[in-house]
Amino acid sequence: MNSDPTSDKQLRHIVLFGFKEGTKDDDIAEIARRFAALPDLIPGISGFEWGKNNSPEGKNQGLSHCFLLTFETEAARDSYLPHPDHVAFATWARQWIERVTVVDYWVNRSV
Repeated sequence: MNSDPTSDKQLRHIVLFGFKEGTKDDDIAEIARRFAALPDLIPGISGFEWGKNNSPEGKNQGLSHCFLLTFETEAARDSYLPHPDHVAFATWARQWIERVTVVDYWVNRSV
């Protein structure tokens, strides 16, 4: 795929969390706050957003929160994955997470 940093392509890294029963809203808010801090700690993250599922379709399979990171290159994403701040966050958050799904894709704006 295209990993040229001068390209207009963007690599999206989608992380979907489903939380363990009994996880409090305050715990989820702290997870979101700490996840949102990663772009300031880890070079190469060019975008971050998150939100709670509100689809009426009922097909989320227990995944309630989506976190979307954008990288300009695969190298930036590949550096993020083992970065100590990411690993520390994931290790800490794991105590509340029942399931996680991750999907990465290059943005295609045309068919």
